[in-house]
Amino acid sequence: MASAFLSRTLFAHRFVPSFSTNQKLASFFFKKPLQSWASPTHTAYRRTTLVRGDMATRVAGSTASFSTRSLSTGEPVVSVDWLHANLREPDLKVLDASWYMPDEQRNPLQEYQVAHIPGALFFDVDGISDRTTNLPHMLPSEEAFAAAVSALGIENKDGVVVYDGKGIFSAARVWWMFRVFGHDRVWVLDGGLPRWRASGFDVESSASGDQILKASAASEAIEKVYQGQPVGPVTFQTKYQPHLVWTLEQVKKNTDDQTHQHIDARSKARFDGVAAEPRKGIRSGHVPGSTCIPFAQMLDSSQTLLSADQLKNKFEQEGIALDKPVMASCGTGVTACILALGLHRLGKTDVPVYDGSWTEWGAHEDTPVATSPSAQSS
Repeated sequence: MASAFLSRTLFAHRFVPSFSTNQKLASFFFKKPLQSWASPTHTAYRRTTLVRGDMATRVAGSTASFSTRSLSTGEPVVSVDWLHANLREPDLKVLDASWYMPDEQRNPLQEYQVAHIPGALFFDVDGISDRTTNLPHMLPSEEAFAAAVSALGIENKDGVVVYDGKGIFSAARVWWMFRVFGHDRVWVLDGGLPRWRASGFDVESSASGDQILKASAASEAIEKVYQGQPVGPVTFQTKYQPHLVWTLEQVKKNTDDQTHQHIDARSKARFDGVAAEPRKGIRSGHVPGSTCIPFAQMLDSSQTLLSADQLKNKFEQEGIALDKPVMASCGTGVTACILALGLHRLGKTDVPVYDGSWTEWGAHEDTPVATSPSAQSS
């Protein structure tokens, strides 16, 4: 489990590696020597300065003056330039929410320790989840989320910026989670860690003891809540927003009532049922009446969110009426949040995500499944 791995990681960090060991480890991952180091225990390196691309003015916070309260919560992303200018502000918390598919064989916590935005804390997508179900990374209870976020040192007054190691991927899930629990002052870093590094900004390696302690404490807080044990001081108060979350029963009802247009963020092959699902025991296909818009269509080649005009065209080309209600699903409730992110940019701030998504729907024997004609004939 995530908490067990974090405990092992915490134990390992009691023995601070030598400077040369850290340098070799980071050089292995980055395929190049590190250029400057601050200290053996709190290291950072600066990549060769690159010419920074012109950040589109559509990205919130392109100016240097700080105040997350002045940022529009209607704009779901901030630029790397804005974050770099405001990184040290005390009421701004930065979260590395990297998460990868099981078949990618990547460990987000290990990658966080090798390279992360300075001061960022690790948010364990799998660990900060519901412990009463076997479905992956389902929303935790309000009490559990509040305990975990409090353990990370986040308060309601804080603005939160979330990023991941792909550009825009799992960070959108955590953006959605905070919004589900009533915290609107949350943004995704447009382009994520790849954009940050390509802009020549510093990253840290070998997370400080405090950062690892907080990550471990968050996972332990979740465990305690579900075991009925007392947790530490709660500094974050939740206000659950049920309209942003859909259950299997709501999706079932929608197949008949069609109150919401259902968009599926999975690949066309998985949607059509011609590609097997990555998890065993899950049927292939899609919810009847849903429309396939793969999440990658929300992003440009640099993994940043498309402009509002581009997003509008994408949805309209697929027959989505933006003046009518929309809900989103995917495989496990991660990439559906990228669709919600794109729709948020268009002013649709009330898009619910089906938390269990296809992993739940496809595992039930009594849920209807549709496939394409090619899948039926194969």
